Amino acid sequence: MSTDHGDEHEHHLPAVEDWPRGFGEASWWPFITALGAGGIYIAAALYIVAGGEESTINPLFAPLLGAASVGSFLFGLYGWLYHAFVVEFWSRGSNETSAKALRWGMISFLGSELATFGAVFAYYFFIRAGTWPPGELPHLLGSLVLINTALLVASSLTLHWAHVAIRNNDNRKFVIGLLATLLLGVVFIGGQIYEYYEFIVHSNFTFETGFFGSAFFGLTGLHGLHVSLGGALLAIVTVRALAGQYSADRHVSVSTVSMYWHFVDVVWIFLVVVLYAGAELGA
Repeated sequence: MSTDHGDEHEHHLPAVEDWPRGFGEASWWPFITALGAGGIYIAAALYIVAGGEESTINPLFAPLLGAASVGSFLFGLYGWLYHAFVVEFWSRGSNETSAKALRWGMISFLGSELATFGAVFAYYFFIRAGTWPPGELPHLLGSLVLINTALLVASSLTLHWAHVAIRNNDNRKFVIGLLATLLLGVVFIGGQIYEYYEFIVHSNFTFETGFFGSAFFGLTGLHGLHVSLGGALLAIVTVRALAGQYSADRHVSVSTVSMYWHFVDVVWIFLVVVLYAGAELGA
């Protein structure tokens, strides 16, 4: 980095550099995050391929690559968010143009997420066009999924309440709303893990149980990953809220995280209607 800036910008590797000059700061953190995310998909593909009878791929490659990819993804995400929001936070002014750019950036990201879920849903609709049901299905639409759905819908309401509170400069209600949202998200993930346990152990229903098994665990697992990521983002926002880094004029990251969380909520409702209710009622 050029020394013309003095000690104004000090960053740890991966380097954040003024490159090219005049176009702001470029960072390696998004690249590291993207590598980790891509590695997760490759690990999933290796797991499927290595399960074949004639496969020459070592079955240990998939879990090792998966663990390394998750680590890279979380490490890159931490560095990205830290440099974007935490470093020298109070030295930056409140810029409405930058805030709009970040919101539109989140909207663009959600567009790519919609395409990702759309691809997996397209696979499910494709298998639904064939003989149905494709074998014996477990009881899907039970009390657990209904409770989980209610918890996730409630978490969207508490997050909206928190967002309204910070717009009114009510930091106490804002923090309470964030903590409630985070708690509901954690309980939702716990409920999904328990549901997996019930299906796998007691119903012998797994990822390898035919086409529907792969579609079910692919969609619910992808959604669970997104809820977990949303929980991590909410935790960061909560820590910053406790540090007093938000006000009625400075809450752009609350807006973007709220958009993400509400998106995940809507996807879950659609998933329950199509995958859980649709599969069971159409059986």
